[in-house]
Amino acid sequence: MDDRELIELFLQGDTSAFNTLVRRHQKPLYNYILKLVGNRDDADDLCQRVFIRCYKSLRKLKDRERFNAWLYTIAVNQVRDHWRKRKEILSLDDDTDGVSPVENMQSDNPDPGETTESVNRAEVVRRALDMLPPEQKEVLVLKIYQGLKFTEIASAVGAPLNTVKSRLYYGLSAMKKTFVNWKLEDVIKNEL
Repeated sequence: MDDRELIELFLQGDTSAFNTLVRRHQKPLYNYILKLVGNRDDADDLCQRVFIRCYKSLRKLKDRERFNAWLYTIAVNQVRDHWRKRKEILSLDDDTDGVSPVENMQSDNPDPGETTESVNRAEVVRRALDMLPPEQKEVLVLKIYQGLKFTEIASAVGAPLNTVKSRLYYGLSAMKKTFVNWKLEDVIKNEL
């Protein structure tokens, strides 16, 4: 059963259909939010808020074929509200002063080859993502990690299609430059 059919069932009073929608979309939505906020507790809370908003507003959704994009629009707005409340839009609490996460996260290991190999790639990518402007970070996560189409991303973030494409391009370019500066070119090949 696809999302559209589940929505129809829910609107006819079948609450188990909404539960199915939640189970279907919860993990990817949570992962998207987590990549943007970087904190599991905040991601849990925001994900729950998204589904509460979805539950309350689902009757207003006109184009049921676009449920996924609509759900991510709610998520984008919840994350932006979170950033505003926390005043974290550009203050990233990164006290590394441009120091590579390899240098910052490792002990006194003198061999850079071993150091690079032992660094948690996910943490390195997360730190590089955190350095991006929020608009680029949103688009990059929606495209690369969530697999949304450009038109869905444009709808979710409320920006023209070409703006979304340019944000993705500039976000990827900035991350590649960061990895080169950190001397982690292998991350570019494996992660981006």
